[in-house]
Amino acid sequence: MPLVDEDERQTLLFAFNDARLEFQRERCVYDLFESRVQQSPDAVAIVDGARHWTYGELNRRANQLARYLQRQGVGPEVRVGICLERSPELVMAVLGVLKAGGAYVPLDPAYLQGAEERAKFVLQDAQAALVLTESTLSRAIDVGTAELLILDSDATDSIRSESGDDVDGGATAENLAYVLYTSGSTGRPKGVMVTHGNLLNAYYGWEKEYHLLSHVRAHLQMASFGFDVFAGDLVRALGSGAKLVICRREILLDPEELLCLMRREQVDGAEFVPVVLRTLVQHLEDTGQSLDFMRLVVVGSDAWYVADHQRARRVFGPATRLINSYGLTETTIDSSFFEGEVESTTSGLVPIGRPFPNVRLYVLDDGLQPTPIGVPGELYIGGEGVARGYVCADLNAARFMPDPFVAETGARMCRTGDRARWRPDGQVEFLGRADDQVKIRGFRIEPGEVEQVLREHPLLAEAAVVVRERGPGEAQLVAYTAAREGGSPTLAEMRHFLRQRLPEYMIPTMFVTLAALPLTSSGKVDRRALPAPDWSVAQREGEFVAPRTPVEQQLASIWSELLSVEPVGAHDNFFDLGGNSLLALRLASRVRNTFSIDLPLVTLFTAPILEELAERVVALQAAGRLPELPPIQPVARDAPVPLSYGQEALWVISRLQAGPSPYALFPAARVKGPLNVHALERALNELL
Repeated sequence: MPLVDEDERQTLLFAFNDARLEFQRERCVYDLFESRVQQSPDAVAIVDGARHWTYGELNRRANQLARYLQRQGVGPEVRVGICLERSPELVMAVLGVLKAGGAYVPLDPAYLQGAEERAKFVLQDAQAALVLTESTLSRAIDVGTAELLILDSDATDSIRSESGDDVDGGATAENLAYVLYTSGSTGRPKGVMVTHGNLLNAYYGWEKEYHLLSHVRAHLQMASFGFDVFAGDLVRALGSGAKLVICRREILLDPEELLCLMRREQVDGAEFVPVVLRTLVQHLEDTGQSLDFMRLVVVGSDAWYVADHQRARRVFGPATRLINSYGLTETTIDSSFFEGEVESTTSGLVPIGRPFPNVRLYVLDDGLQPTPIGVPGELYIGGEGVARGYVCADLNAARFMPDPFVAETGARMCRTGDRARWRPDGQVEFLGRADDQVKIRGFRIEPGEVEQVLREHPLLAEAAVVVRERGPGEAQLVAYTAAREGGSPTLAEMRHFLRQRLPEYMIPTMFVTLAALPLTSSGKVDRRALPAPDWSVAQREGEFVAPRTPVEQQLASIWSELLSVEPVGAHDNFFDLGGNSLLALRLASRVRNTFSIDLPLVTLFTAPILEELAERVVALQAAGRLPELPPIQPVARDAPVPLSYGQEALWVISRLQAGPSPYALFPAARVKGPLNVHALERALNELL
């Protein structure tokens, strides 16, 4: 029996989804960029450290690549793999493929090592005709039958000889823009096909709701190339005429460096995953700084807790728009957004809000009927953001289905697998996952894919992978295995086996070996009966070797405290014991303070073994990098004083550009009232 009457049904299905927006649907995504090129060809389009590309330069290079690609057979519906480091060249490659009429398939170099088989499958499944890469990455990719094009070597001169004028790729809004692969429950990644029309609708939704044209002049690009948020960053910035500021991974892991980059480039718009924003907010609170210069801050890709939202609100200015976004790769990045104050929710999570323009949200029961306001159900998404489907058509039926609530021919909706409910104000409250899919530190993972790979190990009879809370808000993957008769694989063998097939972020932190996995009466794995792991016991791949030197002993003590494991040995790996990039940041701080050295953060990734890190610490101490800095002494002013690195950079920039420095502000304020000359004199002397 229906749980809602006709009036409430109209409210749920139509009033709450009244978000129609008209735009030019016959356009392609690159048309947005080209219109900005015509308006401001000399405006800066991309910033990557000291490198600056204007809209005109980016457009010319993308056009040259597009013409070259067309000569190689690229056109509408042709898929082109791209494997490049985050750089202006990567943006140029994406635009070049789109302008040629093709669709790009991202392969993120950051997650390529150890996942060669996955990359090979992606290229084969997508039927990529061509793969664009650079010489340093070309050997790591098995392109199969696809043609390999190395942009920084054999094709450079040929591409530069092409015309830089705009090119007609022949694509329409119905053609593919990109194919992005997500984790699959069958053990194989799933390729999602997104069209130009899907991406155009997303842009115009952002433009309307985020006020892009008036709010954002410089947009920070932090997302990995393999995430759909990368496409969102690209379209939001270059479609609105803003500057796209590339943030390298090493900067993203250092809050102070990230803050310096944002201030230096006057970034006023950015999208964060909650865990990165949490670390940045903690740093701001510790140092007494703020982000009051930001105009638009979007938080997405993972559940966001109310407590974190309230903390973040305190470090932003009153003019900063703080938004929680929600969406799927299958529905083109973002489908809903929430903006406003939130005191508390039943789930403890920030609401995901109301639908973007031309998007419909449904909260349905098992019979695909609307649930009443306040009653939980599964969230479905309809509208113009719903992607074409999966590359493997056999997977579509489980996720994509006809939309029964609209009369439009061919309308579809997408099953999200998330639990939600409507609030009386027309906002949707997120309640968690309805299936086993999880997100850990912003990465979307289906444990079933990890399980499937583990089951392929010749010595394992069964495997189950679940998510466990190691601490508040710290979710980690735990693998439970049962061996076949005749022998059990070692921990090192299992990790090596997984790293050959999966990215590092999908490798479980803890492995628990059982005689047999518990089963339900129906013969399925009883996941609730799986024993909780003992996080305090370190899992190591070899024999325990006790720390031998004072430095190793001090490091072991720090590791034990941060990771809550003991004992820690000289041959232990920080990341294998449960460490991650965020804990590495805390470790770097502790090491600096304990050993009085200037320890580069990258050292923790290049020397993750305790004895290796101890050797680096000893070397830095021997080099004299100690905090007992000499006192600052006044020097004579009758000769030039040496410049700091920052001052040198400002001087160089002043020589390279005409006009006033972008770092110098010249405000004028008229002050009325009696002047206290003595107070003014003291203030000026204090500043001096």
